[in-house]
Amino acid sequence: MNIHEYQGKEILRSYGVNVPNGHVAYTVDEAVEAAKKLDSAVTVVKAQIHAGGRGKAGGVKIAKNEADVRTYAEEILGKTLVTHQTGPEGKEVKRLLIEEGCDIKKEYYVGLVLDRASSRVVLMASEEGGTEIEEVAAATPEKIFKEVIDPLVGLTGFQARRLAFNINIPHEMLGKAVKFMMGLYQAFIEKDCSIAEINPLVTTGDGEVLALDAKLNFDDNGLFRQKDLQAFRDLDEEDEKEIEASKYDLSYVSLDGNIGCMVNGAGLAMSTMDIIKHYGGDPANFLDVGGGATAEKVTEAFKIILSDSNVKGIFVNIFGGIMKCDVIAEGVVEATKQVGLEIPLVVRLEGTNVDLGKKILNESGLNITSAGSMADGAEKIVSMVK
Repeated sequence: MNIHEYQGKEILRSYGVNVPNGHVAYTVDEAVEAAKKLDSAVTVVKAQIHAGGRGKAGGVKIAKNEADVRTYAEEILGKTLVTHQTGPEGKEVKRLLIEEGCDIKKEYYVGLVLDRASSRVVLMASEEGGTEIEEVAAATPEKIFKEVIDPLVGLTGFQARRLAFNINIPHEMLGKAVKFMMGLYQAFIEKDCSIAEINPLVTTGDGEVLALDAKLNFDDNGLFRQKDLQAFRDLDEEDEKEIEASKYDLSYVSLDGNIGCMVNGAGLAMSTMDIIKHYGGDPANFLDVGGGATAEKVTEAFKIILSDSNVKGIFVNIFGGIMKCDVIAEGVVEATKQVGLEIPLVVRLEGTNVDLGKKILNESGLNITSAGSMADGAEKIVSMVK
C-alpha cells in the first residue's frame, strides 16, 4: 500500500524523525489558510499524488507570499501530472501539502529497503540527494553506502554513525543524523514498511536535519496488524479494478495489453505473461486467484478481467494442486453467464479434478477453446486476438 507524502511525514513525526511543519489542503482557500497558519517567509506548495518526479512535472512550487500560494494552488489543484512513475496518462492532483520553507545547506539520500538476496533490511545513504537513487547507482555507485541490519539486534548506533560519516554529514550534526536514522528504522519495522525513502534529507542553516520529502510503502500482508494505516489509503490513486480485486483477496495488477489472464500461483502467472509475450501478444493483467479460491472468487476474478475494455481475449491457465480444476470451471461458466462473453476464451486445465473441470466446460454450451499445454494455450489466444 502506498500513502501520500504528508501522511508519511505524520508517521515519521510520531517516531521522532524531524520533518518540516505543514498542512494538507483540498481547496485553494484551504491552501491559503494553511500558509497563514505556518507564517513562514517561504512556503512550499506540493502536489500530493502516489508518484515521484513531481517537481520536474511542475507539481512543486516555492511561494514568497500568500498571493503566490493562491496562484500556485489554483495552478496545481485539478492538474494532471505526468511523471516517469505515472505513465503517459498521468495522475490528477486532488490535494496539496502546504509546507514551511527551510534554509537548505546540503541534500542527502537515506532509504531503507528489504534486500531479498540477504533477506535483511538494508539502510542506504548517499550525499547525492535530490536525484533518483537509480541514477546515482548507475553513474556513481561508489557514492552509495549501505549498512546491512541484523534483525535480532536492529539498527545499531555505530552503524548509523558510520553511515553519517560516510556521506559527510557535518560533525556538529552527527548526533541529529543518527537519531533521524534510528527513528526511521523504528518506523520501518513497526509499521511493516516495504520501502522508507527520504530524498532529500537536508541539513539546514540553523543546524537541523530534516526529511524534506518522504516516501513510505507498506507490505499489504502486514496490514492486518496496522489498522491505523488503512485510514491513509487513497482509493482515488488506485486502479478501480485493483480495488475491486482487493475486496476478494485477489492478487491483481492492471497492465496495458489486451489479453486477460487468470492463473493460480504467482510464478505460473508470471510465466503465463512471459509466454504470451513470446508468441507476440500483450497481457492485460497479472491475476493470481490463489490456491484456495472458491467458485465465487473465480467468478469475481473473471468479471474484473471482463470489465477492462481493452481486453480482446482471455487465457485461463490453471494447474490444480490445492486449487481444483472443477472449481475454476464452475467459476468461469458462472461468470460468463452473468457478464456475457463475446470475446475469445482459451482454457488450459491440468491437475486435481481436471477431467471433471473439462466436462463442466464442455457441457456449458459456451464457446470455449481448450488447450493441451501452456504454450498451446498462449499461441491460440494470441492468434485469436490478432
